Amino acid sequence: MRILLLVLMVALSVSSCDNNAVFHTNKDLPNFWHKDSAMVFKVNELDTVRPYNLYITLRNDNTYKYSNLFLITHMQFPNGRTIADTLEYNMANPDGSWLGTGFGDLKENKLWYRENVRFNEQGTYTFSVRQAMRRNGDVQSITALEGIHDVGLRIEKTKQ
Repeated sequence: MRILLLVLMVALSVSSCDNNAVFHTNKDLPNFWHKDSAMVFKVNELDTVRPYNLYITLRNDNTYKYSNLFLITHMQFPNGRTIADTLEYNMANPDGSWLGTGFGDLKENKLWYRENVRFNEQGTYTFSVRQAMRRNGDVQSITALEGIHDVGLRIEKTKQ
């Protein structure tokens, strides 16, 4: 009975830690992330006054060959205006160990995307995320990036 109670308490505490998220969706990738394949997320019904923090979430395994990750993102407003960003994230420590959380080969990363964003227009916002990896010294991008299992978008309320 004590074990059951302990498991129930841990489950409740873990689920209550996520009350800041107003949107969080992951999309699975096949065996690789093609350079032309964008992960697209549509979000609506957000508070037009409250600021939010945006994150890109992803999970990688040991078949990911790089210590960093370049992404190109687009945030399209309901009126059609679009903001594009090129982002770079460290994925590994200098000793080669993975950043992120998780046990075994799979690591989950919560990467800063934008801070204190106000969605001041009502309607649907569309976010897209593409990988933009290149080998050092190469002009051509990597066509099939291996080792990334899924990519997500997370929107959290800011702490005011």
